[in-house]
Amino acid sequence: METTGQAKTTAIVAYITIIGTIIAYFMNLEPKDRFASFHIRQAFGINITFYLIGALMGLFDQGFIVGAFYLCFIVLWGYGLVMAIKGEEREVPILGPLFQKWFSTIS
Repeated sequence: METTGQAKTTAIVAYITIIGTIIAYFMNLEPKDRFASFHIRQAFGINITFYLIGALMGLFDQGFIVGAFYLCFIVLWGYGLVMAIKGEEREVPILGPLFQKWFSTIS
């Protein structure tokens, strides 16, 4: 499937913080694009996971635990961003299929 320039731009914007995800959602309202929607769901899931687990990390005072969390987040975020740039619909490892299922109403 050929990815349009607008869909690709919207998908990339989705990975620029939670604000970018919200902007991408509104960019994709009319006309809706399947590729952009896919990456908006992935980016939204990554951001929500970051904030939820980040709140739990506040309970730990161990640098290696917090460091491992940030490393995991950066890998997921980077993978999603690279797939958007390449124009591919590939889910982020482990959580990607869940993000597509949980946020299926985001289209």
